[in-house]
Amino acid sequence: MATRARSEERSRPSTRRSSSAVRSRRGRRPLTARRRTGTGVSRRRALRRRWVALLTVLTVAGLTYIVLFTSLLGVRSVEVHGANSVPGDQILAAAAVPDLKPMLLLDTDEIAARVTAIPGVATVDVSRSWPSTVDITVTERTPIGFTAAADGFHLVDSGGLDYKTVQNKPEGLPEVQVAAVAPDDPVTRSVVAVLATVPAPLKGQITVVRAKTPGGVEFTLAGGKTVRWGNAEKADRKAQVLNVLLTREGQVYDVASPELPTVS
Repeated sequence: MATRARSEERSRPSTRRSSSAVRSRRGRRPLTARRRTGTGVSRRRALRRRWVALLTVLTVAGLTYIVLFTSLLGVRSVEVHGANSVPGDQILAAAAVPDLKPMLLLDTDEIAARVTAIPGVATVDVSRSWPSTVDITVTERTPIGFTAAADGFHLVDSGGLDYKTVQNKPEGLPEVQVAAVAPDDPVTRSVVAVLATVPAPLKGQITVVRAKTPGGVEFTLAGGKTVRWGNAEKADRKAQVLNVLLTREGQVYDVASPELPTVS
């Protein structure tokens, strides 16, 4: 009987499993579960990216609105630089910068054009100084002579422009006598070019400068003597020759050709 029992036990299939196999199967998750978990993570990541993108767009839109459509970064002060003879209040009035207007919406070229229209202003630079200041830097016109007229004395700058009228005769400036002062007039351009190149010691003695042709510039000195200068070329050489000639008696000193000067 014992022998038969042992034989039956051998013939039955074994239902026992090794402990390692059991642990292995217990530790392994089903494939469908892994797929569901991966899909969930991907969805969360995609949702997070969408939120980040939405917040970025809203932030940019908000900042754009603040900068362009509110007074938070608007004009609160305007500063003028370089003005001496032209009153600062006149420049501010001409600039007409709108108070509290968003800085980025300012048309700086238009502001500069309005200030340049002031007679005594030559150039204008308008810039933004963040967060709320507009800087206006001007270069004023500098007179190099004047013309006399019934309504007063007209100041002429280095470009040949008659830009301002004053009632008192300017001190230390020569009177310009030409047919018509204008920046595009060849005679005017020649006269202002001569005044720009004449050495300072000689320029301080000139009381009147005149010309009928571009090459026929002449001037009267404080002592009443006349100098025929010609054009603006060889200014230093002409000045050296004139210094020597002025030691001689005469009324008219011609240095238009410095190699062949004359005194009469």
